[in-house]
Amino acid sequence: MAFNFTLPLRIAQALFAIIVFALTAFVAHWWHEFYRAAAPSQVGFLLFTSIWTILALLFLILAPWKFPAAAHKFAILGVEAITTLFWFAGFIAQAVFLSHSTACYGHVCNSAKAAAVFGAFEWLLFVGTLIMAALHVFRTRGTHQTKADPNMNFHQGV
Repeated sequence: MAFNFTLPLRIAQALFAIIVFALTAFVAHWWHEFYRAAAPSQVGFLLFTSIWTILALLFLILAPWKFPAAAHKFAILGVEAITTLFWFAGFIAQAVFLSHSTACYGHVCNSAKAAAVFGAFEWLLFVGTLIMAALHVFRTRGTHQTKADPNMNFHQGV
């Protein structure tokens, strides 16, 4: 039996999303306390992306496992694609903001930089699962198979 990489990837995706959430929440809180203003939109978008990812992972994990009717291959592909795009836009925007920011210093700046780096790794993880989902859609084209890839359902062997 071949090893299924989906569960470790999903665990890593959830872990990185939580890390980025904590780091960007810290930056947003500091910005509000120090400047008495809302955090820059780049920080807010990365915060949004981490929250979106937790919700997307709930769908990507629970739908194939508990609600197979909701695990349509195009729904899985769509959620993967949107989440991948969000992470790409988020970590790039954060990195560009930090490279041009004169207000970046100390622990808060290090946290913002770490959030961008973890966001880049999160993007790479989602590129991997997006490729897996796209390959499944490609392999099942012309068929009436609408279910998500059984290999993406890591709960079968549990």
